[in-house]
Amino acid sequence: MPLNAVIEARGLSKVFHTTVRRPGLGGALRSLVSPERVAKVAVRDVDFRVGRGELVALLGPNGAGKSTTIKMLTGILTPTSGEALVAGVVPHRDRERNAHNIGAVFGQRTQLWWDLPARESFAILRDIYGVPEDRYRERIDEYDELLELSEFWDTRVRHLSLGQRVRCDLAASLLHDPPVVFLDEPTIGMDVVVKEQVRRFLRHQVEERERTVLLTTHDMTEVARLAERVVLINHGRIVLDGPLQEIRRRFGGTWQ
Repeated sequence: MPLNAVIEARGLSKVFHTTVRRPGLGGALRSLVSPERVAKVAVRDVDFRVGRGELVALLGPNGAGKSTTIKMLTGILTPTSGEALVAGVVPHRDRERNAHNIGAVFGQRTQLWWDLPARESFAILRDIYGVPEDRYRERIDEYDELLELSEFWDTRVRHLSLGQRVRCDLAASLLHDPPVVFLDEPTIGMDVVVKEQVRRFLRHQVEERERTVLLTTHDMTEVARLAERVVLINHGRIVLDGPLQEIRRRFGGTWQ
């Protein structure tokens, strides 16, 4: 584990409480008068650290706790217990400061304005984050070279393909030059050509810009191309944290 960690999770846990819905009309009335609450542990005692310029893949089956962990580290969710620290900030206690330190892409959602052209969405984000015009232009030129944004720059977001939208979201998440990036299934549903373009972009951000990246994905080709270290989570607990080679050694040809 890196000594000078940029992302830290210490005993991180999250418990959700839900109401049990009983069958039938009588059960519905009893649930209304005397609701039965049950606790579901989504994440339990998670500990890991990610250093500067490191790309770590957070892996696990559906429902393992990956997205819940990401949401606690981005400040969207408040932990039930334990502590999260991102670039020296406790995310849920100082969401505004944390927002300036991180970029985030959730594969099924967009941070862009649905009815505006991509260009105008970026201009709004520039003003929100207070990015100086000269730096804004430099970053747009860099991201355009890597992601080919200009070919759909004036297209409304609702008319973009999935690959185009995610490329815009990736660039938008880095517009304010954050040191930390969270990517939750960013390439889900993309074709192989766009996936490779996104991978090249991410490698550039880690190797040339020394950004710290935490990535969740089910695409093992993506893991093999990008990550040197894997954190494997199952049933809300970390079951393995180590180099990618360790996964291959332990699971052999079946790791994919």
